[in-house]
Amino acid sequence: MKFFASLLLLALVVAALAAYAIYVPTGPPDGTPDSSAIYVDIAPGTGTQAIAAQLEQAGVLRSRYAFDLLRILHGGRLLAGEYRFNRPATATEVYARIVRGDVYTIALTIPEGYNLFDIAQAVESAGLASRSSLLAAAHTQTSLIADLAPGAPSLEGYLFPDTYRFPRHTTTTQILAAMVKRFRQTAAQLNLAATDLPRTVILASLIEKEVSQDSERPLVAGVFINRLAQNMPLATDPSVIYAALLDHRYRGAIYASDLQNPSAYNTYRHAGLPPGPICNPGVAALKAALAPAHTDFLYFVADAQGRSRFSATLKEHANQVQTYRRAVRKPAH
Repeated sequence: MKFFASLLLLALVVAALAAYAIYVPTGPPDGTPDSSAIYVDIAPGTGTQAIAAQLEQAGVLRSRYAFDLLRILHGGRLLAGEYRFNRPATATEVYARIVRGDVYTIALTIPEGYNLFDIAQAVESAGLASRSSLLAAAHTQTSLIADLAPGAPSLEGYLFPDTYRFPRHTTTTQILAAMVKRFRQTAAQLNLAATDLPRTVILASLIEKEVSQDSERPLVAGVFINRLAQNMPLATDPSVIYAALLDHRYRGAIYASDLQNPSAYNTYRHAGLPPGPICNPGVAALKAALAPAHTDFLYFVADAQGRSRFSATLKEHANQVQTYRRAVRKPAH
């Protein structure tokens, strides 16, 4: 009788220890800053016991055996990846996260109109890679778009604006490849392959930078098409800024010396489209480049409300410019 009582007592003790290991939270305390969070990177192909040992060693689990028991009880496929722990969690919560594949990723948002320099800074600010390494990769990994834009000097124009999520240890090539993949998906949806794709992307990049109102983009595209047809310089400020950025001498404003820059991207000095995109356009700009408005307009200028005023003659355009300047100089009441 005493033997069975001892066995019962032992069973109760084991059950209590197991319950403690499984259901009582452990890990970093609440409010742990990101810099002190625990990261556990589970490599593909790692077995259950090795995962349990890794989690226990990191301080996420009290006992590796509790994790093994959960696998026996609940089953499920344990997914590889990096997991971040910044608060206490029970063994059941930890196990459920790994079965879900709730891996830690960093959000990276690339707005429409970002150029390579903007994207590189965003990547660095997110802590994914340095600005210089991203810029370098964008110029060396042009094989990613060799079939789309043969001879392109960089990936400019083909890194689609969107919000991405990347693990901490993602390489610059993987980041760029994900953005090019998203561009390809969009290009397929818009049937860009049926056009001169590089020309369409270049035109869309100019449209993207010139106006922010989607409703105005087809009209701006129509102005550019008309000017190209008449061999008139496009005279776009964003292309002048881009030329200065490429020369590492942009100073936050356009100066007379910038307008005299011999760069092929200076659309004040050179007629026709620049040799490549000046940013990464979104869907609205790409659609406008595909379907420009049929119009007689040759000029446009922003008004005081940030909308564009279009003109068919230089005289009309000059009047629009003067109206804008008077509105800007008018004191507020």
